[in-house]
This record gives sequence, structure tokens and C-alpha cells, in this order.
Amino acid sequence: MTNTAGGGRYVNPDGEFTRDQRYIATRITADGRDGYPVEPGRYRLVVSRACPWANRAMIVRRLLGLEDVLSMAIAGPTHDARSWTFDLDPGGRDPVLGIERLQEAYFARFPGYDRGITVPAIVDIPTGQVVTNDYAQMTLDLSSEWRAYHRPGAPDLYPEALRTEIDEVNEVVFTDVNNGVYRCGFAGSQEAYTKAYHRLFDRLDWLSERLERRRYLVGDTITEADVRLFTTLVRFDAVYHGHFKCNRQKLTEMPVLWAYARDLFQTPGFGDTIDFTHIKRHYYEVHRDINPTGVVPVGPDLSGWLEPHGREALGGRPFGDGTPPPPPRPEEVVPAGHTPLAN
Repeated sequence: MTNTAGGGRYVNPDGEFTRDQRYIATRITADGRDGYPVEPGRYRLVVSRACPWANRAMIVRRLLGLEDVLSMAIAGPTHDARSWTFDLDPGGRDPVLGIERLQEAYFARFPGYDRGITVPAIVDIPTGQVVTNDYAQMTLDLSSEWRAYHRPGAPDLYPEALRTEIDEVNEVVFTDVNNGVYRCGFAGSQEAYTKAYHRLFDRLDWLSERLERRRYLVGDTITEADVRLFTTLVRFDAVYHGHFKCNRQKLTEMPVLWAYARDLFQTPGFGDTIDFTHIKRHYYEVHRDINPTGVVPVGPDLSGWLEPHGREALGGRPFGDGTPPPPPRPEEVVPAGHTPLAN
């Protein structure tokens, strides 16, 4: 099994990419029914800015204002076969958990853990043990189980009345887009690649039609569904178009989705989590089976992300009855030069 962003990966005998989705299903809940109650300061969210699945948790944490109660460790953009490392920190060690590799937190709870050492992961600080790496449930729980600690004005990203529709949209977006780009990139046969390619772009066409007359995917405010689609779209031209051969069109050549993605990018809590340097380094340096030289492209030009998008004309209220989050904390600001927002 090869460790990669979002889980281990396999290619079946037909050449089709298969994601290992056996995640640690323990949940951190308000009632603590799994043995891990929501407690301010007890847990640490481990992410990499490179990973789209971790990026979801970063965005949701920002939008909900959970920085004071859930600290965040940022791993470097690359990893080896063992796990993500904290090479961005002084001495290569996370200052709170005191570990050099995320693997140590997994092994602290499950000695000999043989699945993907993935981000995002939430670690119990007192014991140093990983609690969960179930990224899909993680963000839903941040919205629902951590509600007592949301900032004043936090948006409702998973409103009760829209959950069925959000879940339905999330399912097809995950299958055909979030995971679809990986099925293209890691396909082991021409037939598997061609099938994945058409499935991906058919779904992107469907999303373009859905978003042509509505600002957001479900309802008239930002929800979990928008977070999940955004983290794939924002990486599309930088890595998926070339590196994963998702090349019918660039995002910038799909007018509706490009405007939608810019709208979100320019919304506080979204674009200010994006590190294009880390994103490109991860995919092009780690996936040596696809890119043997490890050469990282210089492009694409990022200035277009700040161009007007015109989506306000469709109405909608980004945060509903809430308010935008405050600027990111100084220690969590994406370095200048890694994003157009910091240039």
C-alpha cells in the first residue's frame, strides 16, 4: 500500500485506482460516547496544506472559529513511505505533540498500524494517540458536535433541513470528482483511465449546469458541499490537469466552475488556507511513479484567482445570518509567494 493524500492507494487487476477507505471511525462528540468528549484544548488537528482532504478541515475550522479550542499542526508538503513529517517546525518536531512523524501518534494507539498514515488526523494531546482520521465525518462533527464552541456569527455549514440534499451532492462529488481525479491520475490501463476521464468531466459538466443559476451547491449559503468541491477545484490547474491527465479543459476554461471557484477563493476562510507551493511540491515530488524526475512545474499563473467573478449577481448570502471569520492567525498565514493573496 502506498501512502498518499487521503489514504492508501491500490490499482486493481483492471488498472482501476482504488482508495483504501478503512479509516479510524472513532468520533469526538459532545456526549463523549466513543470515549472522546469535545473539550477545548484537548485535541490537535494535524493537516498538510498540500492535501485536499485536510484542506476541508482547515476551512471548516476557520469558518466556525474553532482556533481557540482546536489547535492545528501543519506537516510539510512531502512525505516518505512511513508518514507525514513536521519538517516545517524547529528541529523537525511538532511543538505540542513532541513528535517528528504523524506515524508516532498512530502507533501510540495502534502499535503496528498497517493502513495509511493520513491527514487530516485529530490527536489526543494528553495521550499522544490518534483519535480519528475519518476526514468525511470529521468536518461534519466540527459543525454539529463542536457547536458549543463555534464563534459568534459562525455559519451553519450542515443545516438540518438541507442535510439529505447535501449528503446526496457530496456522494456524487466524492465519487466522480474528489476521488475521480485520482482515478485518472493513478489508472494503470488505458481503459481504466479513459473511463475515469469521461466520468470526471461528465460530472463537472453536471456541476456547471447546476451552478449556472445558483451561487452555491445547496441552498443559498455556503455549506459543507461547497467546501468539499472547492478543495478539488482549487488544485485542478496546478496539479490535476497535467499531473493526473485531467486535461479536457483547465478550470480556467470552464467559465461557470472557474467563476464559482474564484468566488469561494475570495471568501474569507477559503483562499487564505491555500498554499499552491505546498500543493505542487506534494504531488510532483511524492508521486514518483507518475513524475519520476520530481521536477515541479513553475506555473500556472495564479493572478486570475483574484479577478472579479460576478457571482454576486446570483444572490445568495455566503454566511447566511452569520459573519465572515476574522483573518487567520499570524502563525497560520500562508507564506508570501505561495498564494496570490499574500503577494
